[in-house]
Amino acid sequence: MSKLERITVTMPEEMAARMRAAVESGEYATTSEIVREALRDWQEYQERRLLKLEKLRDLIAEGERGPYRSATEVLDELEAKYLKIAELTKNSAA
Repeated sequence: MSKLERITVTMPEEMAARMRAAVESGEYATTSEIVREALRDWQEYQERRLLKLEKLRDLIAEGERGPYRSATEVLDELEAKYLKIAELTKNSAA
């Protein structure tokens, strides 16, 4: 196990009471165990957040490198597609 360092943490009374209750109920052995678990969860959250941020940056870079299409081009293509579907549906119903 790595070397331990003692620190002091100040928190609202309600949080401290909930921590003591968790220890008294046997859910945790000590309040320090609760804090360590909370910090591990926080570290995992931060790591996931950084991975998501990196993925977003990659997607932005990909979009900036990729071919550009105007909104008008995209809308015209969609309109043509759905008009064709409507026409096919109309013809098959007849």
